[in-house]
Amino acid sequence: MLFNKNKQWLAIIAVIITGAALAALIMRSGKTPENPDAHADHGNHGEATHAEEAMPVTKITKPQHGESGHDHEKDHVVASQNTHEAEHVPQAAEIAKGLHGGKLFSQDDFAVEVTIFEKNTPPEFRIYTYQNGKPSEPKATDIGIQLTRLGTKPQAISFVRENDYLKSTVEIVEPHSFKVGINAKNGGKNVQFLYDQIEYRVNITDKQLLLNGIEVLTAGPAKIQTVLDLQGEIKRNADKSVHVVPRLGGIVELVQVNAGDKVRKGQLLAVISSQAIADLRSDLLAAQKRVGLARTTYVREKQLWEEKVSAQQDYLQAQNDLQEAEIEASRVQQKLAIIGAGAGAKGQARYEIRSPIDGVITNKQLSLGQVVLENETIFEVADLSTVWAELNIYAKDISAVKVGQKVTIKASASDAKAVGTISYMSALVGEQSRTAMARVVLNNVDNAWLPGLPVNVELVSDEFEVPLAVSIEGLQTINDWTVVFGRYGEHFEARPLELGRRDAKNVEVLNGLNAGEQYAAGNSFIVKADIGKAGASHDH
Repeated sequence: MLFNKNKQWLAIIAVIITGAALAALIMRSGKTPENPDAHADHGNHGEATHAEEAMPVTKITKPQHGESGHDHEKDHVVASQNTHEAEHVPQAAEIAKGLHGGKLFSQDDFAVEVTIFEKNTPPEFRIYTYQNGKPSEPKATDIGIQLTRLGTKPQAISFVRENDYLKSTVEIVEPHSFKVGINAKNGGKNVQFLYDQIEYRVNITDKQLLLNGIEVLTAGPAKIQTVLDLQGEIKRNADKSVHVVPRLGGIVELVQVNAGDKVRKGQLLAVISSQAIADLRSDLLAAQKRVGLARTTYVREKQLWEEKVSAQQDYLQAQNDLQEAEIEASRVQQKLAIIGAGAGAKGQARYEIRSPIDGVITNKQLSLGQVVLENETIFEVADLSTVWAELNIYAKDISAVKVGQKVTIKASASDAKAVGTISYMSALVGEQSRTAMARVVLNNVDNAWLPGLPVNVELVSDEFEVPLAVSIEGLQTINDWTVVFGRYGEHFEARPLELGRRDAKNVEVLNGLNAGEQYAAGNSFIVKADIGKAGASHDH
């Protein structure tokens, strides 16, 4: 019996322990767990600061603009009610969406729905009002909004009635990233709703800027150059280029140089065997002998005349014969000199062709044993220490190009670059090309500019100063906007720009940024990538 009683008590104790454990488990499962997604989402809003830290904060999961389908993430909301003094009134844990898909803020029996509408119209605020859960007459409520963007002064937004809603009187420019303060007066009560809305913003510290090599510049005045882009070609300097012709027909006996060889003035290029040169040299020898004989006769006749042995007429005839012989010899010598040949060359028929200038053999048109004509070009020798850059000027641009203007010339096939001055401008337009020609003389001591090389030319036709400009490097594209990323403390936020004139370095800013604002220039694509990773944007 004692054993049975003990067994019963053990069973009762086991049941009690099991019941207590089950009760504890039920109580634990009845607690509401934290929403990890809510904390994860809130962590993305590290950039935002609340307008009034003392007010209770309400998280909005994914508020929308409503009809536009424009979803804004990362919104914070605080709300308060004013009678005679401000009272902080807590809001619901989640802000409901209104009938039009906008953010719905409520206090007692009064509610306001806020949307940003941008379908087939510039973005605008639209406000719908509710009383006791039903749409109410908009004009019965006095509402205004104050927007505060990074780097700007607060902007007061007023409204006018349109259909069953209130419409803002000004465009709400992108990005829609700002602090929003809604001030409403309904039934003698003042109600204020506050929230932060963040788009296209990322937080980057000074250390991160340094590590990523992000350059930060300040928007301000700049000189913008109007640049005319031209095409051209490098050509030999025709003033320092010589066509070598033999001047006498003959057969090529020797060729000393090839195309591309550097030569000095007077250097032997080739030797030609010519019967014509042999005849000239024979004529010269004969003329020189006649001069010698005539001089001897003249000296004798002069002496005989002075001694009264011969008549004066014989003396005068000898004098005349000497002069005629000298003239003939001089004539033959001049012929040889004109063709560059002398009387003392090796071989009567050999004709040496020598370089007329220092330069480079740019063309060779003869070979050993070839028969050449007296007017045939056999060599071209060019001094390439200077070359010409000849530019093609279209008719519409002729008025912008003048002698004396500076140009920057870049080779399209190499890294060669030079700055020159227009030295010549053609007075005619080509009948076929419909272009005029301008010329720039370039130094070519290092042989960087080879004749025939195509070049690109930049000509500054005008230069003017603009009040506000940013670096071309800072421009990025988001959606269909051209933006720079303005810097505000450690925050970088997209600023869509309206742009004007530009050159290779700077672009004029007409709207979207203020003078003195800092922005990301070099490596600004890193900021864009970080914004994309953070998802700090909205979808249209």
